[in-house]
Amino acid sequence: MDRQTGAMQAVQHTPAYILDEAKLLQNLAVLQGVQERTGCWILLAQKAFSMFRVYPVCAQYLAGTTASGLYEARLGREEFGGEVHVFEPAYKPDEMTEICGLADFVYFNSCRQLMTYAERVHAAGKQVGLRINPECSTQDEPIYDPCAPGSRLGVTAANLLPELLSEVDGLHFHTLCEQGADALELTLRAVEEKFGQYLSRMKWVNFGGGHHITRPGYDIPLLERLITDFSQKYGVQVYLEPGEAVALNAGYLVTEIMDIVENGLQIAVLDASAACHMPDVLEMPYRPPLYQSGLAEEKAHTYRLSSRTCLAGDIIGDYSFDTPLQIGGRLCFEDMAIYSMVKNNTFNGMPLPDIGILHTDGSYEIVKSFGYSDFKERLS
Repeated sequence: MDRQTGAMQAVQHTPAYILDEAKLLQNLAVLQGVQERTGCWILLAQKAFSMFRVYPVCAQYLAGTTASGLYEARLGREEFGGEVHVFEPAYKPDEMTEICGLADFVYFNSCRQLMTYAERVHAAGKQVGLRINPECSTQDEPIYDPCAPGSRLGVTAANLLPELLSEVDGLHFHTLCEQGADALELTLRAVEEKFGQYLSRMKWVNFGGGHHITRPGYDIPLLERLITDFSQKYGVQVYLEPGEAVALNAGYLVTEIMDIVENGLQIAVLDASAACHMPDVLEMPYRPPLYQSGLAEEKAHTYRLSSRTCLAGDIIGDYSFDTPLQIGGRLCFEDMAIYSMVKNNTFNGMPLPDIGILHTDGSYEIVKSFGYSDFKERLS
């Protein structure tokens, strides 16, 4: 029996997110190998994957976590251990005391923020980072491009105040999204061109996230050469902070077909929602992989997969199947560990999916179930 079928059969209540432990471990082993061969340190970017039930497992392979704010920093410190790195475009003054207590590295997004808080961070015995913007776009999705014109993320070379770098322990850039080592190579050229004169003054440089290291076909030898060459050239410790690569293709969303209606085509109404349970489908937009399906008209029977919310546009996409779908049947969306649990919501009063683990031995464990109180407590 394959893992997807096992997941669909194991789930008692749908919808449910299921982490595939075997695939998570495969990803972690790949990342550990990169660390061992290059000396870099890899951090889990919690913004993509925050299933802290498996943090103790991840901590055996990775150096720590990155956080996009106070709550993620606290989660990383409490549940993961290792190093905690925090970056926010701007910090609230009343949060800085707690952030300095939780974080080992605090990154700033502007020279103004650096001037405001760097002394306080150093007084707490923590390291200070500055995010730079090499103005090198390598992707076509503006919503995920930190180097797009007008981006608020990172200090450009024109806006850098070099005299402030005496307060900075390391530089950070994040320019990629689901990309290969070739895009990193282009980015590093831009970083060296615009900020090269400062790099040897740093203790470390963080290459950010968006590296799809565990994707089939990713050029790991090129990545490792880039890390090693950069580290040796400038005498710095290199960090990477992938989120997706940690749990890429390591999760499922199992859903049940509630009804099938017709309006020019067959439309299956599911108990899972794009808007609530996989928001990237509507934000990017993005077509999630679905087990044993094809593109529209590729197989004998085509259906539009939709949700039971009242949002007319809550549509996952058009998929085809070898046999007709049946009410009460189950479907298994793949690659659902990342940017799903961390972004879901209860719009329309939709229940949040259960969270479970499909263990390496095939056994299934429900880690968390949600109910009405989880919906109500978000309101007033």
